[in-house]
Amino acid sequence: MPTIKQTFENHDFSRQDLEAEQFHQCAFYNCNFSRANLKEAEFIDCRFIERGAIEGCNFDYADLKNASFKRCQLAMSHFLGADCFGIEIRDSDLKGANFFKANFVNRISHNVFFCSAYITGCNLSYANFESQCIEKCDLFENRWLGANLQGANFRGADLSRGQFSEEHWGQFAMEGCDLTHTELNGLDIRRVRMTGVKICDWQQEQLLDSLGIIVLPG
Repeated sequence: MPTIKQTFENHDFSRQDLEAEQFHQCAFYNCNFSRANLKEAEFIDCRFIERGAIEGCNFDYADLKNASFKRCQLAMSHFLGADCFGIEIRDSDLKGANFFKANFVNRISHNVFFCSAYITGCNLSYANFESQCIEKCDLFENRWLGANLQGANFRGADLSRGQFSEEHWGQFAMEGCDLTHTELNGLDIRRVRMTGVKICDWQQEQLLDSLGIIVLPG
């Protein structure tokens, strides 16, 4: 049975076994989930930051494999070193969340690995994804404005209908990405590797316009 409409304040969940637990419409204010087992846990319509607060909850080094967050308020939460392989976060607010050194990778060998994450329809403004590897994953319809994407690897990911800041282009690897229906303002194709990138007709015109090339209708 899921836990419904409960409020937890300053609660210490650290190192607890919460595998496959379900929480619906719950509030977690200033709670510590560090090193907790949250594998396959489910959070729906939950809040992890109190209104007006500047710090969210702490998920540092938690096991979040295949955990699910839907329509959750996760702004300013910390996921330092968390195992996020297979995580699902949909239609949630992650503004200012810190994913530094989090892991989305299952490594078979030194050179062979694959990633798994489903982060869609989220507000990722000012979130930290520095040096993250999230290849070939569903990352569509996200708002990335002001996020730290320096050194990130999103090769082959679905980034369609996303919102990016102009300074993002060139910060992260995006070969093979789906960028359809994404505003590409500020993207200089002479400086960014775009092999295999998918775009729409109107985006082609936008990119060529940045080079001073005028595209006329056929």
